[in-house]
Amino acid sequence: MAVEEKKVTIRRLKTAKDLGKFMADYYYELDDAVKSGKNKIAWCTSVGPAEILRGMGFLVYFPETHSAMLGTTRMATDLIPAANAIGYSPEICSYLTADIGAFIQGKTPLSKAFPGIESVPKPDVLVYNTNQCRDVQDWFAYYADKFNVPLVGVNSYRSVGEVTPSHTASIKMQLENMIEPLEKVAGRKFDMAVFKEAVRLSKECSDLWERVLATGSAKPAPLSFFDGTTLMGPAVVGRGTEAAIDCYNLLLEELEERVSAKIGVIDDEKFRLYWEGMPVWGRLSAHSKLFAGLGANVIASTYCSSWIFSALDPEDPFESMARAYTELFIVRDDDHKEKYIKEKIDFFKIDGIVYHNARTCPNNTNCLYGMPQRIENETGIPSLIIDGDLNDLRCLSDEQTKTNVEAFIEQLEENR
Repeated sequence: MAVEEKKVTIRRLKTAKDLGKFMADYYYELDDAVKSGKNKIAWCTSVGPAEILRGMGFLVYFPETHSAMLGTTRMATDLIPAANAIGYSPEICSYLTADIGAFIQGKTPLSKAFPGIESVPKPDVLVYNTNQCRDVQDWFAYYADKFNVPLVGVNSYRSVGEVTPSHTASIKMQLENMIEPLEKVAGRKFDMAVFKEAVRLSKECSDLWERVLATGSAKPAPLSFFDGTTLMGPAVVGRGTEAAIDCYNLLLEELEERVSAKIGVIDDEKFRLYWEGMPVWGRLSAHSKLFAGLGANVIASTYCSSWIFSALDPEDPFESMARAYTELFIVRDDDHKEKYIKEKIDFFKIDGIVYHNARTCPNNTNCLYGMPQRIENETGIPSLIIDGDLNDLRCLSDEQTKTNVEAFIEQLEENR
């Protein structure tokens, strides 16, 4: 039985423009700080200790968001070879290689998106956490050398089962040890009250973002994974700020209105899918239309949930940060990951799972060692693996992806 593609209707969220303004304000504030010298700037990995930096008065820039923009604008594939040419392997993180390639060639998508911004903001310090992968440390080390600024960070654990006091004690000590070198760069003392307030705001932002994503459990779902990849901007770059909270209060209100009115992000939601792994940034729109045209809504993902930090507690900021940043899905062992995904299958009423085998991101790829088969055997929920990459579109075949997705939806149809 052939799968018939439906006319594609994807309902855009009105509050997306408010989140767009948030991102514009964020980048213009960084650009103004560079030009005026009013604030010092810290570069931070996306799940790094941003709250500590806010306690020092730094403005915080997240290079991974820049790399995602290089992906969505499809600039990345042409820039990656510049990083390869100076010794970075094509097999390593294409966030890293695209961003360094852009730096080498003096290019940025910020210039087109935000007129007047000519480059990424120059850092005064670089701060990483390897809870994502070791690549972020190497990535930041390159810029520490180029800009001749300090590099400080947290070396995290991998394949963690239960998060124990010994885990958090180690991470807490590393977080506390950051304070002295950061004070030297900031030229001021660490302000515990400001830090605690940043942790409080981060927790509130995290809770709101969790509620935003949870609206996907409604039938029909009012948003999709593809929406989430852009709506998550404030949760990434705005942690510890009131502005991010304001954005998500507006977004949540609109989504709850959709739920009450039973308005889905797509028409005729026949199948509900879960996306495991990184997005293919250069194909967000194409993939969104592909699935929607087949009556399938990719309603939830592990990736978008990566900025939910339930453990944060302003009354015990260092300890709670250590726990929150060690509880991340990417840090955990396969038993924990499989339990997590099975819980999501139940909560979101999932019909099938799409695993993205991202060529240059093995740390966020979970389909290489039998996990899809184990989960399918235990739950009966079928899965599809698509080959691709987060930024390097040379690793992706659009035709093969389309054929495989169509066949998967046909399988779901036949199973019914």
